[in-house]
Amino acid sequence: MSGTFVGMPAFPPPTHPAFPPPPAPAFPRAARDAVRDTTLRENLRHATHTIRDKRAKAVAELADWQQLREAGKRIKDHTLRHLDQYLVQLEESVTAAGGTVHWAADADEANRIVADLIKATGEREVVKVKSMATQEIGLNEALAAEGIRAYETDLAELIVQLGDDRPSHILVPAIHRNRGEIRDIFLDRMGSWGRPAPDGLTDTPAELAEAARLHLREKFLRAKVGVSGANFMVADTGTLVVFESEGNGRMCLTLPETLISVVGIEKVIPTWQDLEVFLQTLPRSSTAERMNPYTSTWTGPADGDGPQDFHLVLLDNGRTDALADEVGRQALRCIRCSACLNVCPVYERAGGHAYGSVYPGPIGAILTPQLRGTTSEIDASLPYASSLCGACYEVCPVAIDIPEVLVHLREKVAGQGGPGHRLEKAAMKAAGWAMDHPRIMAAGERAAARTRALHPKRPPGATAWTDSRDLPAFPEKPFRDWWKKNRS
Repeated sequence: MSGTFVGMPAFPPPTHPAFPPPPAPAFPRAARDAVRDTTLRENLRHATHTIRDKRAKAVAELADWQQLREAGKRIKDHTLRHLDQYLVQLEESVTAAGGTVHWAADADEANRIVADLIKATGEREVVKVKSMATQEIGLNEALAAEGIRAYETDLAELIVQLGDDRPSHILVPAIHRNRGEIRDIFLDRMGSWGRPAPDGLTDTPAELAEAARLHLREKFLRAKVGVSGANFMVADTGTLVVFESEGNGRMCLTLPETLISVVGIEKVIPTWQDLEVFLQTLPRSSTAERMNPYTSTWTGPADGDGPQDFHLVLLDNGRTDALADEVGRQALRCIRCSACLNVCPVYERAGGHAYGSVYPGPIGAILTPQLRGTTSEIDASLPYASSLCGACYEVCPVAIDIPEVLVHLREKVAGQGGPGHRLEKAAMKAAGWAMDHPRIMAAGERAAARTRALHPKRPPGATAWTDSRDLPAFPEKPFRDWWKKNRS
């Protein structure tokens, strides 16, 4: 499948990588530093174990969970196979409902479109619904460069923004913070962003939530422009859908006069009937709830009800390149539930920042290298940020075979070369040649058996793999010699 869909506006070649990687070390070095942070590990272990246990109970309530999982997979695969048709249908439906659709090939174009739309209103501040797509393209930073201030209204995103921090989890961006740290951030930083935290604020959840509520309320009532993403876009009606748990998204989607939604092109689904499947699987997989507390839907603007001007920015940013990969494209099924993060032993110990991307954990290890490429040190290391235990695949509500994609991407990275990969390739070539020549192979086995007392416990040059492994002991004689003596 080519990088541009038939029937869609032709995306020009991006002038920059899909979303440039930050100056970050390779995953092994970043993870090594993270695992030494005992507070971080304690926070992560408590949060991930709590979420995963609740999810398991919520999923066990449904006797047809596996059928729902398979249905979600099939809906997503069908849509991706016909993405050109459904995106055109979506554009027609949104336009018919009174909205305006914009196409963005990369992060720069998307940021430019959003900034121009905001400046056209004359406003210099916006309120935002939690959105992975806008984090992916660095929208907040791009708007700040244009003199526009974006206020995050999701509680966890607010904590990250006030703390001048980076998200570390898809569902709970501030999962690496405990209540005491959050209280200190509120007391130190809220005043510089608006209404300050009350004096004597404690770290009890109710007080922290109330401080955030009061701080955000004035922004909701003042803002004229809202920015969102979307969990799903329904092609046949032009409806956008946002799932959230706090109600802040509902405020951003209904109070401003102008609403701008930035959404990845893979988020489209064909019909309302398809949405019914994800209404069951996404809440249980993410927040372990039977039903999402706030499910907001909107189909263009409506006179006297909510925003009067609606813009949809459809974002490619490397997605068509990922779609062209027959193995890797299944990552585009992802519905951002974060279930894979909560069961991953690597994420639990290393945390989200070690991945150097807004998409951490197992899904980030396969999605980010496909969106950004594998030319940078951090992106080339991400497919190796896994033990391949398979727990991520078992919990994925759309059955993404993450281990399969990880191995596939490792093959790609190895094919790029580099000193280590060239040595590995040469070793595999030599082994293949020896196995093709039985006499040479037999002579090597006999030589290895006779010199077994001299063998090192670990082969030189492979300490990264053998730090926790010993070479197996060689027998006194090769199996082929034993067989010749006892069975021939």
